[in-house]
Amino acid sequence: MAKEYVSVGLDIGTSMIRVVVGKSSDEEKTPSIIGVGEAPSGGIRKGVIVDVEEAVSSITAALEKAERMTGIPIDHAVVSVGGAHVVSVESHGVIAVSRADGEITEADIIRVVDASQAISIPPNREILHVIPKTFTVDGQVGIKDPLGMSGIRLEVDSQIIQASVPFIKNLTKCIIRVGLEIDDLVLSPLACAQAVLTKRQKELGCVLINIGGGTTGISVFEEGELMHTNILPIGSNHITNDLAIGMRTSIDTAEKVKLEYGIAQKQGIAKNDEIDLSKIDGAEDGKVSRQQMAMIIQARLEEIFGMINKDLKSIGRDGQLPAGAILTGAGSMLEGIEVFAKKELRLPVQIGVPTNISTVIDRVDEPGFCTAVGLVLWGNEYAKSSPTSQTFKKFTSRLLPDAVRDKVTGWFRSILP
Repeated sequence: MAKEYVSVGLDIGTSMIRVVVGKSSDEEKTPSIIGVGEAPSGGIRKGVIVDVEEAVSSITAALEKAERMTGIPIDHAVVSVGGAHVVSVESHGVIAVSRADGEITEADIIRVVDASQAISIPPNREILHVIPKTFTVDGQVGIKDPLGMSGIRLEVDSQIIQASVPFIKNLTKCIIRVGLEIDDLVLSPLACAQAVLTKRQKELGCVLINIGGGTTGISVFEEGELMHTNILPIGSNHITNDLAIGMRTSIDTAEKVKLEYGIAQKQGIAKNDEIDLSKIDGAEDGKVSRQQMAMIIQARLEEIFGMINKDLKSIGRDGQLPAGAILTGAGSMLEGIEVFAKKELRLPVQIGVPTNISTVIDRVDEPGFCTAVGLVLWGNEYAKSSPTSQTFKKFTSRLLPDAVRDKVTGWFRSILP
């Protein structure tokens, strides 16, 4: 009988806490989503925990909903890490090939990746991921898979993703308080990419833009591998706040207006097109111009996409990604945002939804669930390939290039007790 695996993704966002539960077996490559739970976030601002008690309460509420749907007690999860505290730096590692005949082995790859993280790190930061980008063998650059090649000197260019130590401690405290074991901590944009992007998109070159409540995650892929990631301290909640101020309404009413009537640009809206606020919230009265609402939204979107363009320009990829931009997150559900983003970014644009899963549960295929589903996919690989060794868990969380990871994983398992 095939062994079954349950993987759980816990996405801790500024606006919502989302839990997704997936189940698979040795015979199934991709998990089937069997349960979800979500609850409004409390104690979290711009992806950072600011009140542990409120955060614990919100996480517990989402977990309980997922447990009721699945009938399975949840005691472990892969957890997202977001927030503007996350930074990425470039690093370089170099080693001498160990074998006398010069053939590069899996052990050499592990050693050179470890060597690349031997950098000076501030005491208030810790390494979240070490992502090898390209390898060099005896001066031959641009190598994706050095396994089996011959040489004396092996080098790697890596991307070191660091997170705030206080954030990690507070996040861990919250997770332990709700009775969960952390399988892994994963940067939100990377988890989202796991659920949304195809191999071809990564090969051609694309940017994944995850517009959350308090932050916007950016991941740029080229030649199949991650080349850049960043988290901007701005998201769809800023649009809601702008609407509340501009329309003189409560935050709750402004959020409902955004979700029901929001549009990314004012073009095509009649001047006399109005929204009756009393139909949205009985406590409100009066009407607001839908064109005025669109102008408020457009102004904030121009700022968000201006920051994205600036980030892409810093790596020389503004308007230069053949597979274009893929928008995800709850903020990507605004009407007309694809057309708006295409004009602002000068790239082809599409809305990204979770793929490589099967489910009959409504809403899981919405952009807002991409990160949580990606965490499930991450956890599914982790559960199937991971023995109990903490060393293996630590190593496999580092995102080796696709061409190398499967071979190294098989070798690493073979040497573990």
